[in-house]
This record gives sequence, structure tokens and C-alpha cells, in this order.
Amino acid sequence: MPVLLRPMRPSDLGERVRRTFRSRVSGDPTGAPDWVRDIAVVGRGPGWFEPDGVVWRVHGDLSTLVGGIAALLGQGAHPLALAGVQRHSTYRTDPWGRLAGTARWLVVSTFGSAELADREAARVRGLHGRVRGSTGAGRAYSASDPQLLRWVHLAFTDAFVAAQDAVGHDLAGRFGRGWADAYVADWARSATALGATDLPASRRELDEALRALEPDLAPVPAELLGFIAAPQGLGAAERWFYAELAAAGALVLSPSVARFAGLPGRGDRSVPARVRLGRARWLLRCSRLALGPHSPSEEAARYRIGLAPAPAWLGTPAH
Repeated sequence: MPVLLRPMRPSDLGERVRRTFRSRVSGDPTGAPDWVRDIAVVGRGPGWFEPDGVVWRVHGDLSTLVGGIAALLGQGAHPLALAGVQRHSTYRTDPWGRLAGTARWLVVSTFGSAELADREAARVRGLHGRVRGSTGAGRAYSASDPQLLRWVHLAFTDAFVAAQDAVGHDLAGRFGRGWADAYVADWARSATALGATDLPASRRELDEALRALEPDLAPVPAELLGFIAAPQGLGAAERWFYAELAAAGALVLSPSVARFAGLPGRGDRSVPARVRLGRARWLLRCSRLALGPHSPSEEAARYRIGLAPAPAWLGTPAH
């Protein structure tokens, strides 16, 4: 007797997409590992950043997926930052675990209470204290070095601003044409908490800081370029989706970094480049429809400050 398979309903497909995506970025199919749940219940009131302010909106936008790829390329262009990643990171053997670790710092700093963000900063400083050594050329590096922390912050901030501009929702209507300046100035708080100094407070200052550091950069190794272009462990649909985002990441990269990665960067204004960015923008819009308007991290924050009911994944909160 033949077995009749029930066709997959759109709701089933949407749930599968949500669980797969959230497992990738947080390590938990609900998107709510313990550190996300802490955002809901640790501390009171707003955290480091204004609720629904520009940092919330940039980090709540799926354009961060494209920005994250560009930020990795930027980090790889600095020999000392690269040495720390290569020798003290599990990115080759556990790339998605590394992604979840980076996501933890980002979302806890963004959406957590001040108490939780301070605690997370202390945890990361402790991790950085163990990342030190020398490159093959004998140059010493330390993840706690304020100047190295500054570079990582610059590359990250530039990539997120550029990705929001290129494939994210337009923030000018809500925050004005100077939204990027506000984001650069506000997000500097997170890097200051880790020990970085001399941070830019506007997009112009950010561009100038990146240009000034070009003499410190070196070509991104082919091995890292290959890894970022096609990380292991993805299914067929995920590989296609990721390839589209990676192509967009190459097109939002700062000109100060792009030439070291052998990529076009923001200088490519050709028709094919515009088509690629448009395609990435469309994919992210469709993904947002599948995932819902807020991430579990933002749901947790909105609950903590009284803007929304308790998320279903939280269960019965203690308070």
C-alpha cells in the first residue's frame, strides 16, 4: 500500500527556515540560548542604547548578514588581527559556533540592560586577555591592544553602515540623513567598554581613520578568502543564499580594505553590481517576512522594558 506524503504547508516551511537560520546565528533553533534569555530577565530598563534608536534599528536589520561578511574581510586585512583569529579561534572547525559567539557580543551589547552589557563586556575582556602571541614574522599581538581593538571596531562599524545603506531598510525617514553619523557615535560605546580608544564619532571620521590605517594592512590570505566565500556545513539552499550575501558583502567593502582582498568594494557602480545588491536586498526582505519583525533578542529587550509581552519561548518568567 503506497504511503501518501502530506504536502508541506507554507507555515511548515516558514518554521523550518526560522529554526535553521536561528540555529546558525545563535546555536539554538529557537534563537533564544541562555544569553538571549538573559536579555529578557537580567536588569531593568534600557541598556547602553536607546530603545528603537539607531543602533537597535541597524542591528535589528538583516543587512547585518552582509555587513558581517564584509567585517570579516576587513579583519583579515590586518596581519595582527588575522593572527589572533587564526591561532585562537575555531572558525575553521566550528565556523557557526564562532558566528554565535560574535552574535552574542553584538546582541547582548545592543539589547541587554546596562547591567548585562557590562557583564558581557567583562566576559569578552577576559577572553581577549588570553589571546596573545607572535606572528610568523615575529610581530607581537594581543587582542587587548587598544589599537587592535580599534581596527576591529572600525572594520565592523564601516561594514554595518555600508550594508545598511546598500541592502537594508532606509533609515533616513526615521532618523534623518545623518543616521550613519549617529550610529557611528553611539556604537563606539561598545568598543570603549572593551578598551578601544580614539574612536570616530561620524562617518567622515570613520572613513578618514580607515584611510590612515591602510599602511598597516596586507593582502587577505587566499585561504581566508576561500573560507569566507564558501564556508563548510551548508545545505544546497543555504549555499545559494550565502553566495548571494557574500557577493553583496564584496560590494559594500570599504575601498581602504577592498584592494587588499582583491574585491571591487564600494567603488563598483556597474550595472551587474547594482543587480547583485538589488537581489541581496530582495532576499533579505523575503527572509524578514519568514523570520518575523523582531529577532528573539529584540523580543527579549522589548519585554524587559515593558514594550511587549513575554515571548512564547521564555515560558513563565520569574518576575
